[in-house]
Amino acid sequence: MSLPVLQMAEPVTVEEDPLDLMDEIETLKRQQDAAILAHFYVDGDLQDIADFTGDSLKLARDATRIPNPTIVFCGVHFMGESAKILSPEKTVLMPDLQAGCSLAESCPADRLAAYQAELRAKGHDFQTVAYINTTAAVKALCDWIVTSGNAREIIDRVPADKEILFVPDQHLGRYLSSVTGRPMILWPGSCMVHEVFSIQDLLRAKRNHPGSIVMAHPECPANILEISDVIGGTEKMRKYVASIPEKKTFLVATEANMIHPLMKLAPQHEYIPVPGIMTSTGETCACNRCPHMARNTLQKVRDCLKNRSPEIVWQPYFAQAQDVLKRSLLQ
Repeated sequence: MSLPVLQMAEPVTVEEDPLDLMDEIETLKRQQDAAILAHFYVDGDLQDIADFTGDSLKLARDATRIPNPTIVFCGVHFMGESAKILSPEKTVLMPDLQAGCSLAESCPADRLAAYQAELRAKGHDFQTVAYINTTAAVKALCDWIVTSGNAREIIDRVPADKEILFVPDQHLGRYLSSVTGRPMILWPGSCMVHEVFSIQDLLRAKRNHPGSIVMAHPECPANILEISDVIGGTEKMRKYVASIPEKKTFLVATEANMIHPLMKLAPQHEYIPVPGIMTSTGETCACNRCPHMARNTLQKVRDCLKNRSPEIVWQPYFAQAQDVLKRSLLQ
């Protein structure tokens, strides 16, 4: 008689209660004297438990000012690197080291170094300005680092007799060139989130919401910026909505989690995320969510505090990147 074949049960994923996780995180934070930094693009529950929230510029500065010896950075890899570079004495943990950035990936250090050498061989006399969305190895090759919050100020600091090589975001570089009047050599990179906004859906939303205000991040392509009323980084968006007391409808063309801090700051308004469009099928989607930012979860924050890993470990080339980051962001 043959015996019945036993089927192995599928492993069951246990959903943990978010409130219990938040309590556990709070206890671990106190035990380890840790501070949580969260970018505006991570989920709202992570922003709510964070000690500091903000854009890349604010959080980089926050990392240098806090007294806590341990930082948990809810964001993407280059942000954790920047925190470690600016505060090498601190332990910098990240919920998920696989949280990368399409912009950073579009500009590897070896390709940038080769292109810089090629430009110099052709007689170009330039300084390299890099968006903060780059690896530390790329930052070490650059003269200036900019965020969407300080870019115009930094461009004004580049000597007038120098050309500018701007990496890696071609859309931000093109926008900055238009507002500063400085010609730029543009690296052909773009953000996977800001690249996909649907111009048709944005125009349709404007028709359906007469009097609405379009806010767009300068990482968006030119066709989106051309019909936007407010162009700026996340901090500029926050200041703008807070400055208007009467109720308005805002069409928001940036990562959809940005609506969370906008609603907390100015709840009188209505915020509508501009949908993206999938190039493979042409279908409208919610692809204005960054899959890398989404790798940050409450469970991973709890686990990285409990295990004190993953950790951003100091690398030899961080020292050169430190010079340009301090000059650009702290001075």
